[in-house]
Amino acid sequence: MLKIWGRKTSSNVQKVLWCCGELGVPFERIDIGGEFGKNRERPYLDLNPNGVVPTIEDGDFVLWESNSIVRYLVNKYEGGKLVPRTPEGRGDANRWMDWQLTTMNATMVPVFFGMVRTPEDQRDMAAIEKAVKEAGARWEIVERHLEGRNYLAGESFSIGDVPLGIWAYRWFAMAIDRPRLPNVEAWYGRLRERPPYREHVMIPLT
Repeated sequence: MLKIWGRKTSSNVQKVLWCCGELGVPFERIDIGGEFGKNRERPYLDLNPNGVVPTIEDGDFVLWESNSIVRYLVNKYEGGKLVPRTPEGRGDANRWMDWQLTTMNATMVPVFFGMVRTPEDQRDMAAIEKAVKEAGARWEIVERHLEGRNYLAGESFSIGDVPLGIWAYRWFAMAIDRPRLPNVEAWYGRLRERPPYREHVMIPLT
């Protein structure tokens, strides 16, 4: 059985859990990282020298990096169900997966840590508001791209929706002043209709 190392509240672990739910892949998950610790010591460092989560073990094969794990799972376990059929569609899906890491994270992480991980009386609201404004500008890019589309890589749900879908839940769940983004809100509504999304992503923020 597939083994997933990582606490269920981690955004990166949730990508893998959500993907497994969509594919119907059974797994065993081991709590590690965050309040559980043990990710900066052996034997975990023998699996993932970075000391972060998630890591998977699929038989003798070990893989880390959440987006790479998602790509691996869909390539091995479902034969194209969550991968667009055309080279253009696959390029589009992969583009948004990479954009989440290279661009969106830089603005969403400060908002999340400021609003969720920092006690209210210790929050730097000026810094948080600045990060919210910067994140809003990134979401406006997604808003424009979703014009006339149901999902990020076209009319069907794909792996391209997974990384940003994780942040979408946090964006709408936090008590922040968000810009009006009807296309993003409609896309988020479609994600919320998916049972694996509700099970693995829409859980209390910690």
